[in-house]
Amino acid sequence: MRTFLLLVLATPLVAQLHYPKHYVTFGAGPALPGGDLSAVFDNKPAVSVDYGYRFRRYFQADMGLDTVFGSAGVRDFLTTAIGSLRIRDFEFLIPFGGRLLLPLKAGRVMFSGGGGGAYLRYSEKLRQPTTQFRFECPTCTSRSGWGTYALVNASVGIDHFQRFRAGVTSKLYRASVDGGQLGLVAPGKTSDRWVNIFADFTVTF
Repeated sequence: MRTFLLLVLATPLVAQLHYPKHYVTFGAGPALPGGDLSAVFDNKPAVSVDYGYRFRRYFQADMGLDTVFGSAGVRDFLTTAIGSLRIRDFEFLIPFGGRLLLPLKAGRVMFSGGGGGAYLRYSEKLRQPTTQFRFECPTCTSRSGWGTYALVNASVGIDHFQRFRAGVTSKLYRASVDGGQLGLVAPGKTSDRWVNIFADFTVTF
């Protein structure tokens, strides 16, 4: 009887030790530029994809990509043999770091926060007429630099086995970015800030 009672009491503790190791998250929401960008970049929609490896119950390593669409407002054209091709700008924010996890209700509710380093690159891209034939863009410019990021997240498991989660993530980026003129940003170094807010969906395994 004593052995049986110990097994019954230990079962919830053992169950809590088992958790998914891999987290793939897709998000969408607004990207809000700040710092030296606040007067020259616009708030624009963004998407994100992130991968997390949960190597301990309360710790997770992260890397990902946030893509912002047209925040610099570039609307140029390149004249080619087949006509004018549009040039637009995209902002790529690549975070890599980790987070501390706080699972509640056997992991169904999860809060987390963390941060690390980040690489930022803003690029003008030429809209190509076809995937089989591509034009070079001699006038396209780019800017890039390194910085840091911090995030907070809240999510909830939406199925019985918690393979799928829905949540909200906010990321704050700070970076020193350098390069050519992009939109209204003059050539040279700027101190940039971004606040990205995503509604996200996570697949775990």
